[in-house]
Amino acid sequence: MSDERHILLVSHTGRRDSIDAAVEVCDLLHAAGVTPVMPFDEYADIRRAEASVGKVDILGVDVQLEDLEIVIVLGGDGTILRAAELARGTHAPLVGVNLGHVGFLAESERDGLGETVQRALSGDYNVEERVALQVDVVVGNEVVYSSWALNEATIEKASRERMLEVVTEVDGRPLSSFGCDGVVVSTPTGSTAYSFSGGGPIVWPNVDAILMVPLSAHALFSRPIVVGPDCVLAIEVLRRTSGVGVLWCDGRRTHDLPPGARVEVRRSPEPVRVARLKDAPFTDRLVAKFQLPVAGWRGPQHDDEETGGDR
Repeated sequence: MSDERHILLVSHTGRRDSIDAAVEVCDLLHAAGVTPVMPFDEYADIRRAEASVGKVDILGVDVQLEDLEIVIVLGGDGTILRAAELARGTHAPLVGVNLGHVGFLAESERDGLGETVQRALSGDYNVEERVALQVDVVVGNEVVYSSWALNEATIEKASRERMLEVVTEVDGRPLSSFGCDGVVVSTPTGSTAYSFSGGGPIVWPNVDAILMVPLSAHALFSRPIVVGPDCVLAIEVLRRTSGVGVLWCDGRRTHDLPPGARVEVRRSPEPVRVARLKDAPFTDRLVAKFQLPVAGWRGPQHDDEETGGDR
């Protein structure tokens, strides 16, 4: 059995700072005797940028998905979603280094890049399994498209000037019908993304749940709902809808929805594995990422110096 280790590096190669970070990671991996693995298109982008990353194994050519140990991701949440797509079907966890704006899915920032790589090499991390969604499009009695999502599946109107007419369903029973711009079905991980922008609640990632959030709905009852992880949510595009809808999974995979199409969403049997480097509570991440005001909080220790001063 080979002792060779395979660590996939995924980066946002459209940005120079991300390319520079990728070069740094490759140097660190080479110094540890590990040949980095990259998707071919990203390796080609880096070479076109006249950056040198040394010897690299190409994913799907030199190294197969099942051989991956961990995935180091350089970029924002969009890059992490792309890495999750690349690594789907493996047991390799994702560890993100935020080079974007908010970076809710990332574990560290740019200044912690070296430490992140060293901890990935030493296996000094905990693996957390995040709920993912199984998404099926049914037309007639036939499943015509299947996909998955880590953040959300979104049913949207395809034409800006036309409203989408839908009816929502929970566990085979109708809930409400309305015209809208769309409907977001989200995981707890995605509750800080599109779902949040649409007025949905923030759900802690350790909660097993699925969210449904209507977007700009014309209805008396169009509130977000949160259901258990074993529930099946469905959104039907009513036949009276003029035009078509469109399904987006994590903003990356798409399928057109003709009138009469039905989108069924349930928990996927295959979660997404995330490498955690810190034990900090999710509350602290919310405060840091959204820059929430907490000055004046005293807490159980009543330590003014550590918690922001007087009330």
